[in-house]
Amino acid sequence: MCRNIRPLNNFEPPASRDEVTAAALQYVRKVAGTTKPSQANEAAFYAAVKEIAHITEHLLDDLVTTAPPKNREAEAEKARARARVRYGA
Repeated sequence: MCRNIRPLNNFEPPASRDEVTAAALQYVRKVAGTTKPSQANEAAFYAAVKEIAHITEHLLDDLVTTAPPKNREAEAEKARARARVRYGA
């Protein structure tokens, strides 16, 4: 999985449309092997981003869990702590 794609399920507040679109964009970039499509591929590239974002929103709406929602700030702090251990700070 691409490191820039973050889990979006079970957060309070729920993932925003911008977060879902950003994840879809990262996914399409990874699959396409490019960060910016050529003019010939631009329409297909952004159509894929739009479709994947749409499907991802449906997935997030349909997922069910009994776990309590995660706190974004707490998860971000855990990630910063892992980075400090990994990269030494």
